[in-house]
Amino acid sequence: MFFHSEKKLINKAKQGNKKAWLKLIKDYEKPIYHYCLRMLGNPDDAVDLLQEAFISIYKSLDSFRFDSSFKTWAIKIAHFRCIEFYRKQKICLQLDDLPETMSGSVYDCPESSLFTQKGNEQVIIAMSLLPWEQRNVVELKFFQHYTFEEIAKQLDVSTNTVKSRLYSALNKLKIQLEVS
Repeated sequence: MFFHSEKKLINKAKQGNKKAWLKLIKDYEKPIYHYCLRMLGNPDDAVDLLQEAFISIYKSLDSFRFDSSFKTWAIKIAHFRCIEFYRKQKICLQLDDLPETMSGSVYDCPESSLFTQKGNEQVIIAMSLLPWEQRNVVELKFFQHYTFEEIAKQLDVSTNTVKSRLYSALNKLKIQLEVS
C-alpha cells in the first residue's frame, strides 16, 4: 500500500523530524490546496484552509496508523476543515461572489485538464452550485482519483449512494457547463 520511503518519512515526521515534516508538506500541499479550492471556489479561502488543514494534520500526526494512504487521511482532514468553514461562514456562493479570473495562480491545477474544454473557472463555478455531498463525490472521483468503494468508505455511505450522487452531479455539471 505504501512506498517504504513514504512510511519511513511519516514515521520520522511523527518523531519530530522537521525535514521529514517539510517534505510531507511539499508532497501534499498541491493536492490538498486543489481539493480546498474546488470545494470552496475561492483561492484565498483555499489557502487559509490549506494552512488550517496542515496544522490539524501536524497535531494529529501521531494518530495516523497507516490504515489508509497518507493522502487519503490528509484529504479527509482537509474535508473536515471545509465543513467547519461552511458552518462558520454559513456561506452561500453566488456567481457574483466568485473571482473573475483564477489563471496565473501559484497552484495551477493540472488535474483539472479533465474539463479543459470549458476551463478551470467555469468548472469551479459550476461545482460551487452543486450541493455539498455531490461536489465532494465529484472532487474525490475525478480530482483525487478514488474508486467508488474508497469514496463510500471515506464518506461512510454505500457505493450506490456514491454513484447516485456522482451521476446526479454530472448531469447538473453538464447542464451548467453547456449554458455557460
